Amino acid sequence: MTTPTTIKLPDALKDRIGPLADAAGKTPHAWMVDALERQADLAEAREAFIQDAEASAAEADAGGALYAAEDVASYLFARAAGKRSVARPKALPRGSSKAAGKAAARARSTRGRA
Repeated sequence: MTTPTTIKLPDALKDRIGPLADAAGKTPHAWMVDALERQADLAEAREAFIQDAEASAAEADAGGALYAAEDVASYLFARAAGKRSVARPKALPRGSSKAAGKAAARARSTRGRA
């Protein structure tokens, strides 16, 4: 089902959309619907990413495992390079200087978020 709606476009934007739609083999209407759908998908993906990050932070704050970023990166790069026998990174012990640094960095990065 579709719902009619009205959108007022600045003349300059409307002038840009016509040729872009033509180049894509679409009507300006179809081109705009596709563009809006892509933006909605991106916004939903961004929101899901933020929710996942906040859930992970809450899990870590509640005593979940913490890992050093450099250890995780080394592991992922090795796996991406095809190395299958590489050991998974080990969780950092609570209270270690690396774990404390991770918690402080997370606190700094979430300041000002509602």
